[in-house]
Amino acid sequence: MLETQKLESLGVLAGGIAHDFNNIVMTILGNADLAERGLSPDSPARENLHEITQSAKRAASLCQQLLAYSGKGRFEKKSLDLNAVIMEMEQMLKMSVSKKSTIRFTLAPDLPPLEADLAQIQQVVMNLVINASEAITTTCGVITLSTGSMCCDRAYLREMWSGEELPEGLYDFIEVADNGCGMDETVRARIFDPFFTTKVTGRGLGLAAVTGLVRGHKGAIKVYSEPGRGSTFKLLFPAAAAPQSSGSRPEAGGKWRGTGTVLLVDDDESVRKVGRRMLEALGFSVLLANDGREAIEVFRARKDDISCVILDLTMPVMDGVDAFRELRGIDPEVVVLLSSGYNEQETMEQFEGSGLAGFIQKPYHVPLLEEKLRKVLAE
Repeated sequence: MLETQKLESLGVLAGGIAHDFNNIVMTILGNADLAERGLSPDSPARENLHEITQSAKRAASLCQQLLAYSGKGRFEKKSLDLNAVIMEMEQMLKMSVSKKSTIRFTLAPDLPPLEADLAQIQQVVMNLVINASEAITTTCGVITLSTGSMCCDRAYLREMWSGEELPEGLYDFIEVADNGCGMDETVRARIFDPFFTTKVTGRGLGLAAVTGLVRGHKGAIKVYSEPGRGSTFKLLFPAAAAPQSSGSRPEAGGKWRGTGTVLLVDDDESVRKVGRRMLEALGFSVLLANDGREAIEVFRARKDDISCVILDLTMPVMDGVDAFRELRGIDPEVVVLLSSGYNEQETMEQFEGSGLAGFIQKPYHVPLLEEKLRKVLAE
């Protein structure tokens, strides 16, 4: 219980830092994008703006790692064949392990589909295989990567990290085992701590990020390890009942220009400033509000002029959830695009069946904003 409470507290801290950091990154990305759009093609400043954009994107990637640890990362879930995902990674995994070890694949046939984010599952597998490879110090190391499915009862789920609240039922699993140095009880107790490492050159979130990705997919983890006897990491993910289509993106391109007025609601002043400029660059008039309560007042006074509301989820005074309900009470046909740094699946669960028009992930820049607005305003 204490271990779970500690990890939950660290997750809340990581999520809070990432939320605020995302707003800063969005301001940098948005302003760099707007500045580049205003330059001539041969301007020498383009190279500098490109470097700023690339650095900001790396910072955004760090935000995603923090959000992954908190269990609120960005996930684009679709139906996956777990075996196919791993076989596509086969050559990359073989190149990633040290020359001291070999990797073997034991993939169970006819696995039920898995509803998951492809990139995140790939990251989990890669992290575990590299971790296993680094644990092998002999010249005859073996890493075994296995898949399978199993029906898990309450007793089995209770034995797993993050499994206490999961429902009984059918789960797919990924298991990565090695015959490396293993871990004693002291090390095992800390392996999921952010930035904890037993390696001289080790740094980063490491296995902590894996726990966040698993938690975000409503899965669980079990670790078996003893000094000198290697380690086994077993990850459970709930199996999907049937494949689901991932949907399609609207077609991009063209010199699209928006019309009408957008109400932008965000408690961060820098986000409001850059958001206004991005929307104006797309052709919209812009109204601003710094919390849900102010948004309600502005919308009530100008609802006939407002084409869309971009509504931040996390705000003081009145958050996005309550503000959305109030907006719908004033106008049931209001077009609301929800904005958040947290993952879309978890966020949208709060609005299921409510008539929310769409979701945009922070940090966003002009092309993504254009794509989202084109979609919601065309429907």
